[in-house]
Amino acid sequence: MTPVPPPRYFPYDRVRPEQDKLIHAIETTLKTKQCLVAHAPTGLGKTVAALAPALEFAMEHDKVVLFLTGRHTQHHLALETLRDIKEKHRLTFTVVDLIGKQWFCLQPGVERLHSRVFSEYCKAMKADKQCSFYENLKKGDSLSPVTNHLVAQLQPVSPVTSEEVKRAGENAGLCPYEVTLLLAAKARVIIADYQYLFNAGIRDPFLKRINRDLGDCILVVDEAHNLPDRVKDLGSDYLSTLTIGRAIAEAEKFKHEELLVRLRQLGEALMKLSVFTNQDGLPVDGEAEKYVTRESFEELVGRIQDYDPLKEWLLKAGDSIREEQRSSAVGAVGEFLDGWQGDDLGYTRILSRERGRDGFVVTLSYRCLDPSVITKEVFENAHSAVVMSGTLSPPGMYARLLGIGEPNLLQLESPFPEENRLNLIIPKTSTKFTTRNDAMWQEIADVLRKTVLAVPGNVAVYFPSYAILERIHPLLEQGLPKTVMAEQRAMTKEEKHSFLNRFRGYKATGAVLLGVITGNYGEGVDLPGDELKGVVVVGLPLSRPDLETEALIAYYDAKFRKGWEYGYLVPAFNKTLQSAGRCIRSSTDKGAIVFLDERYEWPRYLSLFPKEWNMKSTLLYEKMIREFFARNGG
Repeated sequence: MTPVPPPRYFPYDRVRPEQDKLIHAIETTLKTKQCLVAHAPTGLGKTVAALAPALEFAMEHDKVVLFLTGRHTQHHLALETLRDIKEKHRLTFTVVDLIGKQWFCLQPGVERLHSRVFSEYCKAMKADKQCSFYENLKKGDSLSPVTNHLVAQLQPVSPVTSEEVKRAGENAGLCPYEVTLLLAAKARVIIADYQYLFNAGIRDPFLKRINRDLGDCILVVDEAHNLPDRVKDLGSDYLSTLTIGRAIAEAEKFKHEELLVRLRQLGEALMKLSVFTNQDGLPVDGEAEKYVTRESFEELVGRIQDYDPLKEWLLKAGDSIREEQRSSAVGAVGEFLDGWQGDDLGYTRILSRERGRDGFVVTLSYRCLDPSVITKEVFENAHSAVVMSGTLSPPGMYARLLGIGEPNLLQLESPFPEENRLNLIIPKTSTKFTTRNDAMWQEIADVLRKTVLAVPGNVAVYFPSYAILERIHPLLEQGLPKTVMAEQRAMTKEEKHSFLNRFRGYKATGAVLLGVITGNYGEGVDLPGDELKGVVVVGLPLSRPDLETEALIAYYDAKFRKGWEYGYLVPAFNKTLQSAGRCIRSSTDKGAIVFLDERYEWPRYLSLFPKEWNMKSTLLYEKMIREFFARNGG
């Protein structure tokens, strides 16, 4: 391909290898009003490759660029890129950094609220005129002078971070979220979470506030391998005996006597559904789950009271309770009954019984299986979209999962020198359920000990689960001179940051970070240069298929005849590639990436590795790792 000149607003001196192909594909996509689905490996520079041509097109055709991502780290990278563009080309356009409303809120204690409870709280505070930050925004029917002053102050200095807007709002006594939306109405680029476009309850009011419709929007969906699961979560709902218990307490507190009786009966109905029996019809103790039909639950509810009148009663009572205490479990029950009446196609309904702190908790769930029932409409109606990630392989699969019809597909190679990376499979052990025993755990620990000692520096080891991490951790530490640091199940933002900085501090002597593939450090973490010299991925995050996974496999078998691949194998495998990608983050980084499990050598799994990785399977791993670092100044 003839080298592509950089876009008009490209801020850097040269275009990187492979980056030119992405730029060309994006420019074509924008002109033809299509969607591009691109596998663009780490280091290619996909953020600027997307933003520069998208911004140019948006400025010429009065469009707005929505850069959508699920991670705050990506917000900052996009902001830095746009800042470079503005400075290089002396442009004046507004950039907005839009995160969740709850994070912006200045009311004390809101960070402890569940997201749904916060939404109710915010709505009630505004309706009752109890939030001074919101009330200060207007004077009569117009914006107040202090609001106009703050917006005029922030607009020309954008891009400013959400943290900076929050501080400015607090100093001015104004709601930072509302100030951000006022800026967004004037913005050419908005950096936001996925939910602003893929949650209809948020999308429609958001677009109205910025005076745009989907046809005005150029979407850049970053880290898009996460989008299917995020959208499925947004499209799912749950009702548990804990929620019903809280609703009963509310009904007692506010003296809704008749409703109290109905709620108790509803709890009893849920318990009746949770009776599990074996093939002989005998009760089954312990944790269990089963499919339920829409009709079976509605029939149980109908024995209490006609379904729709009870739902409306709960919703109305919830509204009245929120006037007193800002949130309502009674209202949440009503909202679940309303959502339960949704479609069957692309969804499944499951009842589960799990052991809780004070006995069993029963949960009825209405779960979205197919993200395309939500995303298809967005991609069809947007002007165009760039859907990209470093692990969006195969791109055609993700296009189908997201309901993107007739997309442009692009699979790019890594721009990094192949000789900088040693990719090994050690076909010795396995974490699959049938092989788990004390001897296997010990063998995994022994191989890990030899591997991390062969790497002259920091090593990250990723496990399929916290349970396996906790099983291997004490075995690995025995006789290992390197410091071992293990990720914990529940860590605050500050704890995560401190943990990572402490690990970085060992780069001269070497330490071992134990993490989980789907945990805090499995993706979205940069450890460049000497901060990380090796990664070991232990096993595959293929959990025992639960009913939701079985339903997903069956659904994609019926829809695409690829249930196992689309519903189970490929998404799990790509998570291992995300963890492996923590090691090589720039063209000068050098490191060893090791996959420890005999299954990685099987053809079904081996075929899923990127071709340019040139995987080597060996039992002489210590020798190969030491020789690699000897050649590369380790």
